[in-house]
Amino acid sequence: MKPRPYHDILEILDAEPTADHCLRLKFDDGVEKEVYVYPILRGPVFEPLKDPEYFRLVKVDEMAGTVVWPNGADFAPEALWDLPDMRTAERAR
Repeated sequence: MKPRPYHDILEILDAEPTADHCLRLKFDDGVEKEVYVYPILRGPVFEPLKDPEYFRLVKVDEMAGTVVWPNGADFAPEALWDLPDMRTAERAR
């Protein structure tokens, strides 16, 4: 996959939890991927997301173009875009 041009504003169009701490994401640059976010759940605001049931409450904030949870936790789209695609890793095995 080619590097994302960092001068563009990136937005998430769709997000779906697929497994514990995994999200299937669709970005406005056409990239679709499935990412594992547990390693980046650091800090008090992310503690509730470690519960798989709470994690599944994810929504797309259409105004901000990112994913959010009821407690206000969110991730910058760029941070999620930079994570490896789980589907690619599985095919490589």
